[in-house]
Amino acid sequence: MAAGSTVKSSTVNAAQGPSYDCAKVEPGAIEAMICKDEALSALDRKLSHVYASASIKASNEHPPRLKAEQRGWIKGRDDCWKSDDVGACLRMEYQRRIAELQAQYRLVPQTGPVYYQCDGNPASEVSVMFFKTQPPTLIAERGDSVSLMYQQPTGSGVKYLGRNESLWEHQGETLITWGYGALESHCKRRP
Repeated sequence: MAAGSTVKSSTVNAAQGPSYDCAKVEPGAIEAMICKDEALSALDRKLSHVYASASIKASNEHPPRLKAEQRGWIKGRDDCWKSDDVGACLRMEYQRRIAELQAQYRLVPQTGPVYYQCDGNPASEVSVMFFKTQPPTLIAERGDSVSLMYQQPTGSGVKYLGRNESLWEHQGETLITWGYGALESHCKRRP
């Protein structure tokens, strides 16, 4: 009976822990912190499921990017030890990576494409797909350039930020910035 209890207990612990074996984790490592935190463990399990779904859709990618990007993301996640609030940093990293994979591999409902014509120039068009992720995301395309952006808290309107791009809709006006140091473009949704 004790053996049965042990199996049940380890099964429950495995279900509540992260997607990896905590017994093999180095003490003091970021993975050890995730093992001790139920919410972070749940985010790790969710990311594992989302990554598995993305892997199926990425099976024909040439060159294969998903594994390399995931290794890079893990290194970035592990840099959270430098943060003043390591737990908050980890939560944000997990939420953003889950949303990124869900959007890139079309794993959640989406709206669009929505087309924006900028600065009155038909050649200056931005195509946007909005994704129902947490946090909400969009993927914008302008010419040969693509940007993933995350919705940001704002006092008014809706604002998304990417690496060097932004989209802000406020009172029927849309401002799009595309590229490092670029000026805002005044854009209108195309019917």
